[in-house]
Amino acid sequence: MPDTPGEIRILVVDDSPDTLEVFARNLGSRGYAVLTARSVAEATRVLDKVAVDLVITDYKMPQVDGLDLVQYVHERFADIQIIMITGYPSINRAVQAVRLGATDYLEKPFTDDELFGAVDRALDRLHEQRAASHAAPETPSPESGLVGESDGMREVYRAVARASTTVAHVLITGESGTGKELVARAIHYGSDRAGCSFVPVNCGGIPEGLLESELFGHVKGSFTGATESRIGFFQAADGGTLFLDEISETSMSMQVKLLRVLQDKEISLVGSSERQKVDVRIVAATNKDLESLVAKGRFREDLFFRLSVLTINVPPLRSRENDILLLAGVFAQKYAREVDRPPIRFDESAIRVLKNYAWPGNVRELENVVQRLTVMSDRELIEAADLPALMKGSKSTAWGELRSLAEVELEHVLHVLHSVKGNKTRAAEILGIDRKTLREKLKGHNSNE
Repeated sequence: MPDTPGEIRILVVDDSPDTLEVFARNLGSRGYAVLTARSVAEATRVLDKVAVDLVITDYKMPQVDGLDLVQYVHERFADIQIIMITGYPSINRAVQAVRLGATDYLEKPFTDDELFGAVDRALDRLHEQRAASHAAPETPSPESGLVGESDGMREVYRAVARASTTVAHVLITGESGTGKELVARAIHYGSDRAGCSFVPVNCGGIPEGLLESELFGHVKGSFTGATESRIGFFQAADGGTLFLDEISETSMSMQVKLLRVLQDKEISLVGSSERQKVDVRIVAATNKDLESLVAKGRFREDLFFRLSVLTINVPPLRSRENDILLLAGVFAQKYAREVDRPPIRFDESAIRVLKNYAWPGNVRELENVVQRLTVMSDRELIEAADLPALMKGSKSTAWGELRSLAEVELEHVLHVLHSVKGNKTRAAEILGIDRKTLREKLKGHNSNE
């Protein structure tokens, strides 16, 4: 991003000459170079000839409207920021503008401060994107806990390096047990916020009635049991990073509150009307398809776009065959130190089983297996016979006898349940279902699982 306002070029698009004059005067007073266009067609001609940093466009214009211009700019100019102006406020229209590529939107009438605030946010994002595009790929330090040399993990390392150079919010996706929190920590400790707190929050592990109080804090007497005032996770993470794991488990009402915090950078304690400024970077994570939840009306689209400025997908262990032995070696060293014995090793038969297994619990499951073998095995060299029985069955991707879908599903459920030592809460989390559904799937199975 250019260093001074005078080097910033802003294109304003509106069919009203008077409006264009007001924009040119106000933005020019801040030192920006202002270009104007009275139609989308004229705007596209300007964009083809002049390097522009920010486009501010009206929504309602004759012939071709502002949404078409938003899409045109987003598809052809990767780092141009876009602000949509509308005199017809609608959450659906605003969401559509963001989805097509707009950085922000303003509803008429708006004040000069609201305009300048939107411009500042857009240019901040421009700076972040340009800094990220020049960031050299790096491998996180060993202290991050991230291990792997596969192509999938190298892409994760590059994404972490890019994310560490910005203050943009990040969405981390991937199956349970893949190491999403480790990725979030690597981003935090590789960023300028490393000197402040990294605060992890499991949104799915806090009852809905308590989540607001836990996140934003509360004042004494605000609800039954509030015997004293208490700060929340947002205040604890001020200046640092707040990791919101299982973000998909938040209710729609909580999503509205989170969206307001992201927009205003302010919070209110439960039971208080006073607002407090907070400087918190959000890194969210989910093992579910948020876009699918948005389509089903179970997750707010505007919050999804706010959270996913940068998205990092952590690959499952089954797609990282070359990393399995590397990780197993790291865990073997770790748990050998804890019990003061030589680290376990795997013979060829055990290695084949490890590589052929589907790892439904991913890296976490592999760690559990290595820990159990370290503690329970009398031998240093582990053979296939020493591994859990379910790991030695046919690969989940192999074709064997034809069986019903219910039989295959039950086998997989039991697989996961065994891998987590019968912990039904953990098994349900890995399977992406609730405990009630898990119980239903286990009905009729003659097992104490």
